[in-house]
Amino acid sequence: MIAPKRVLTEEMVAQIEALAPRYPNRRALTLPAIHIVNAELRHVPLEAVAEIAAVLGLAPAEVQDTLTFYQFFHQEKPHGKVRAFVCRSVSCALRGGDQLLEHLCHKNGIEPYGTTADGELTIEPAECLGACDFAPCILANDDLLKNMTPETAAAALKQPRAKAT
Repeated sequence: MIAPKRVLTEEMVAQIEALAPRYPNRRALTLPAIHIVNAELRHVPLEAVAEIAAVLGLAPAEVQDTLTFYQFFHQEKPHGKVRAFVCRSVSCALRGGDQLLEHLCHKNGIEPYGTTADGELTIEPAECLGACDFAPCILANDDLLKNMTPETAAAALKQPRAKAT
């Protein structure tokens, strides 16, 4: 019988194990482990859930419960190299956030939560980015793009995309 291909690399497991001394028990490592896998794979497939559970000594359902509690993680397929969260909180909505989301999706030929065909960009609505002074704003990977308009957003999103490649 051929062993199934592992999803978690030795490096990912080592990163998870390196965090263990910081936490009171293995269960507390669940969310950090999910983040490690997501950072590497850009999603957390079901196979990875089972492997994380094995590393932590948990039932796969416990890891899956944590994963699905947060809408941040994709499970079916990887998100783009750049994830652009378009804020739609009250402040951003009042200053055109909804139109900004619609414009960016239309311009890139995708729906909200969609990823461009080249796998470079995923555009998702966000409930609040905590940057109301700069509404409307976009969080593109680690870059906060402030005071966006439909006209400036497309150009601004090219910079994080260039950094991601």
